[in-house]
Amino acid sequence: MLETIWFILWGVLWAVYFMLDGFDLGLGSLLPFLAKTDDEKRVVYNAMGPFWDGNQVWLISAGGVTFAAFPKTYAVMFSTLYTPLMLLLFALILRGISFEFRGKEDAPAWRATWDVCMTVGSFLPALLLGVAFANIFRGLPLDQQGLFARGFGFFHLLNPYGLLGGTLFVLFFTVHGALWLATRSEGAIYDRAAAMARRLWPALFVAAAAFLVASWFSTKLYDNYLTHPALFAIPLLAVIGLILTRAAMARAAWWTAWGGSALAIVAATLFGVVGLFPNLMPSTLNPSYSLTAFNSSSSPLTLSIMLGVALIMVPVVIGYQSWVYLKFRGTVRPADFLHDNAY
Repeated sequence: MLETIWFILWGVLWAVYFMLDGFDLGLGSLLPFLAKTDDEKRVVYNAMGPFWDGNQVWLISAGGVTFAAFPKTYAVMFSTLYTPLMLLLFALILRGISFEFRGKEDAPAWRATWDVCMTVGSFLPALLLGVAFANIFRGLPLDQQGLFARGFGFFHLLNPYGLLGGTLFVLFFTVHGALWLATRSEGAIYDRAAAMARRLWPALFVAAAAFLVASWFSTKLYDNYLTHPALFAIPLLAVIGLILTRAAMARAAWWTAWGGSALAIVAATLFGVVGLFPNLMPSTLNPSYSLTAFNSSSSPLTLSIMLGVALIMVPVVIGYQSWVYLKFRGTVRPADFLHDNAY
């Protein structure tokens, strides 16, 4: 029972992270396409600035849950997927320091350098997270010791299904980011953000449909859904979220559109997580080699103590993040740059 609870929490934490940090990653990826002047670039930075580090809490929490609740899975994941995870870490570091270093000098070359770092440090994590999760959904050639089969390396992760997952994540996050900027900006940059969201949405819808179809042929995600048909409500929610996003964009109801996008991201993540259960890292060599919520979990005592801590701390995190979002919910204007803490 405790293993199942922690598996659900593990999936929810990833879904919340993608929903929140997804707009940061998407907006950073779109920086060179949305912002043409330095003031417009500062609008983008300040639209993300108060939130990005708080959003990282959910990534740390998801990683922490993997480490503490499912230590064997954590060990295998960080050894077999070492290269993509290190690239992800370095890219996130690059993005983080871009916020702080860009404003240290007024030289155009200095700021342009950190703008490139912001774009790369946002696009690469979005792509790598999609590729990594798609390959986990597909299954990896893990042997009994939790090692890759001989000859399997990093570039084997860049298979068609993995790249489709990476493309889907990039499109999800860029639409999500463009919608966020549309809620926080005005003038020319608002027009570009709105137009970008509308242009990217058809590609996102096609990629999402393609991923659902490809998952039928490339994974065993649908096994749980066929056993419990009521679970099909989860991918249906993702479709509803996408349609709601498009309908709200047509009315320029940007907060509603962003909410629809958030729903689609959460439901799409949970589609994969629910399909995986009880597996955390399925093996394509032998199902008995798969790492599951039951054969890779910590002791019941550890899981019980962690559950008590989570029940106390998660509401605290939700509370202070909600306050931050309410505090900085307004439109970003050039006058805000006069503030000492502006980016």
